[in-house]
Amino acid sequence: MLSTDQLPNRIINLLSDDTAHIQQAAQLLVDGFAEHSPGAWPTLEDALKDINELLAEDYICRVMLDEKANVLGWIGGLPEYDGLVWELHPMVVRVDLQGHGIGRALVADLEAQVKLRGGLTIMLGTDDEDGMTSLSNVNLYDNLPEKIASIRNFKSHPYEFYQKCGFSIIGVIPDANGRGKPDILMAKQVY
Repeated sequence: MLSTDQLPNRIINLLSDDTAHIQQAAQLLVDGFAEHSPGAWPTLEDALKDINELLAEDYICRVMLDEKANVLGWIGGLPEYDGLVWELHPMVVRVDLQGHGIGRALVADLEAQVKLRGGLTIMLGTDDEDGMTSLSNVNLYDNLPEKIASIRNFKSHPYEFYQKCGFSIIGVIPDANGRGKPDILMAKQVY
């Protein structure tokens, strides 16, 4: 297991001809989302399709490698609003290494990449499909601001990770993933 002071600082662009790292990144998506969002990337083929789309020239696609050049985590960024806002999508860390600073390092790297491109804001959506927060399975049309202000995390939902990285909840899309399954919208200034 890595400790925070042992983190490799080798974060590089994932390139379309780097098939070994693309395969590893795709497997991370399948494994990383299997428990709480199994429909996100149910197969390696689904993950590879999405990764190949994220390898477009104007997108950000970065991976953290260990000393043996194995992918520990990866993060993507999609430009919106003429590049002023970037969507963080997706981010995944190898399951056995979560909680060791890899995700934070990837988010910090994405922030630096967005700044270099003139971006002002990073946003993301973090779904609650499994009743992981107090925003799940309730009427979000009734006093939503109060519900957001008093959100509770029941099952290690990632919104708290993103809050620790400086993101704020900026809204919720009720029923985005089916009845009672919202998408929690978060954002952060990067200028």
